[in-house]
Formats: sequence, C-alpha cells, structure tokens
Amino acid sequence: MKLFRRGESSGTDVSADSSRSATATANAGEADAPAKTTVTTGKGRPTPSRREAEGRRRGPVAPPPMTAKEARARRKETRGSKSDRKAAAAERRAAAQDRRARMLAGEDKYLLPRDQGPVRAFVRDIVDARRNLVGLFMPMALLLILSMFAAPAWQSIITLAMLVMMVFMIAEGFLLGRIVNRRVREKFPKSTDTGYRLGWYAFVRASQMRKMRAPKPRVGPGDAI
Repeated sequence: MKLFRRGESSGTDVSADSSRSATATANAGEADAPAKTTVTTGKGRPTPSRREAEGRRRGPVAPPPMTAKEARARRKETRGSKSDRKAAAAERRAAAQDRRARMLAGEDKYLLPRDQGPVRAFVRDIVDARRNLVGLFMPMALLLILSMFAAPAWQSIITLAMLVMMVFMIAEGFLLGRIVNRRVREKFPKSTDTGYRLGWYAFVRASQMRKMRAPKPRVGPGDAI
C-alpha cells in the first residue's frame, strides 16, 4: 500500500511538472512574439476654413490689375455689354415703380414698418375722412413768409398770424389724438398701439397735404368710418 501511494504521488508530481513547463513555454512564446499595435494616422494637415473651401469651389482668384488701364478693362468685362446694362437698369426701374405703386395703393406687404397693420390703416382712414385745419398750415405758412418779403411793414402782423395758426394747429392735433385713440380702443380693444405714438402718427398724416399723403387716401372727406 505504501509503495502504491508513493508511485501515485510521483506520477502526480510528474504530470504537474509537465503542465507547468508547457505553460512556461507558451508564455515565453507570447513574450517573444511582436506586440500588435494599432496606429491611427491623421490627415497630416489642418481642416480648411469655410472661406478657403468656398474659394476652392469657385476656382482660382484672378490676380489684381497692375495698371489703371487693366483695371478699366476688367470692370468693362464684368459690367457686360451696353445693351445688357440698359436692360438691367430698365428692369430695376420697372420693379421700383411697381413697388411704389403697390405702396401707394396701401398693400401692407410694401408699406413702411410705421404704416403696416390694420390699426394704422384705420387711423389713416379716420384722418383722411376729416377736414383738418392743420393740413392747411404748410401752404398758409409759405404764403405768409412770401408776403413778409413783399411787404416788410406787415412783418409784425404776419408773425402774429403765424403764432395764432400754430396755437390752432397744436389744439387740433391734441383733439385729433384723443379721437383716434378712443376709436382705436373701441375697434381694437386688444391693441397695444395706442397713446402718444398713435396720436403723433395721426397728427403727422393730418399735417400733410391730401395729394402728398402716402399711402393714398382710401376714403373721401366726410365719409363714414
């Protein structure tokens, strides 16, 4: 029994030694093998800016002109022929005339920002339907100034008349502002475009001569609004 146990123990030791030697050999082989490394290569150049990329798409840029004659020749080439320039100018004039006609007609898209919106259109109708004394201030003031040069002796009388006209103009402007604000609050209760700005807008329109107002009046004097 003792001999059998010794043989079994020695066999176990031999198998353990052989397994350890095989493991050591495998580890040595792995150590001798070259290490696998992953190398990431970049572009080797900086990323071009947006301006550089657009310039490359457009193509090379021509060198600047060296003389005035060359500069004039280059401008002439870029402008095109005389007939083309005339046609382009005619198109621009036609487009400008069309925009002005639409603006004078009151199309909201072509109006200035100060004239846009249903509230401002309603205020213009209120002013245009009234016969405003303030609208006569400019022509009467011009007439009085001319008469002052024609008759210097009447200078004090003409100055007094102009002061009286200014007083009436301020009073009518204040009254018109109150009327406009009250009518706007009744028709557009949720509108924030009221107060001094709306009154001043009505006063400026009323002070202009009827034929010079832009947009043109849609109603006549005395029409119900």
